[in-house]
Amino acid sequence: MASHASAVKAHRQSLKRQQINREQRSRLRSQLKGIRSAVGSKGENVASDLKAAISLIDKMAGKGIIHRNAAARYKSRLASKAR
Repeated sequence: MASHASAVKAHRQSLKRQQINREQRSRLRSQLKGIRSAVGSKGENVASDLKAAISLIDKMAGKGIIHRNAAARYKSRLASKAR
């Protein structure tokens, strides 16, 4: 266990940030699952769902929750499936 007050606080902050990142990553994965099923079934509103998914992917990459190359890969694969 940390022995300095600053180390205790840093640990507390890291746990909080870890939880937030986990929630955000889960939200992203749920969105990706939804858009993949919509694209696969060629459902309605695919274009708007795709736009929302790409926006969310960009936000997650910007915050560092996913790597920028992973974000590019996700967007590329979604776009190619949507065609």
